[in-house]
Amino acid sequence: MDIQVEHASWSADAKTIVDTVDLRAKTGEFIGLIGPNGSGKSTLLRLMYRFYLPDSGIVLLDERDIWSMAAKEVARCTAVVAQERASDFDFSVDEIVMMGRTPHKGMFDPDTFEDDTIVEDALRRVGMSAFSRRNFHTLSGGEKQRVLVARALAQQARVLILDEPTNHLDIRYQIEILELVRSLRVTTVAALHDLNLAARYCDRLYLLDAGKVVAEGPPASVLTPSTIADVYGVVAEVGQRHNGRLHIVFDNLINN
Repeated sequence: MDIQVEHASWSADAKTIVDTVDLRAKTGEFIGLIGPNGSGKSTLLRLMYRFYLPDSGIVLLDERDIWSMAAKEVARCTAVVAQERASDFDFSVDEIVMMGRTPHKGMFDPDTFEDDTIVEDALRRVGMSAFSRRNFHTLSGGEKQRVLVARALAQQARVLILDEPTNHLDIRYQIEILELVRSLRVTTVAALHDLNLAARYCDRLYLLDAGKVVAEGPPASVLTPSTIADVYGVVAEVGQRHNGRLHIVFDNLINN
């Protein structure tokens, strides 16, 4: 399933947050959104999963306007791991993950054996099986993040949208989560702060600055010293390891 943004803009309090953005994630691609804080990454993702209605432009799932589709149909197609967490709600971990099955059910449908099996598998895949009966609000930030990824897996959607999925995770779980997402081979759009992780896991990157896409393409063409300097204001060295992966080392700030 493709997801496409065409000339989308969105403003708040008379300030343009997303400015005529075009983006396309083809079936099975892992697309990374990168850019400094306040560049519009999270807002663009919210447009893509129908949380915000664009002021102009359109978001398409397989050439269908998501606002012409029923909300439940969009939810069956698109799973989201957002930054917001339901940490104030007294749900167990397995209840949180079971919420991922909601788009596949009628209002009064009970949980089935199949649902239970899918939830158990999702928790196993993120290493949280032993926490299934724990209250969600008692978990650490990293544990909560892994549970929310499990909920997205339980949803079995064909498009996965992730807003900083490695936030609060130590380096081992950052790699494990991104390896897992990559292995799913579903269409994925993820906002990432760590440029080295973005370079390692993403097929293509969209670099945002002040709500606009200022660079797009494979990581090697986007993550150049000049682009990093222009957008992030940091001197960076970009090289390749023996395995061909990009490696970025940050040096001094650029004084304006």
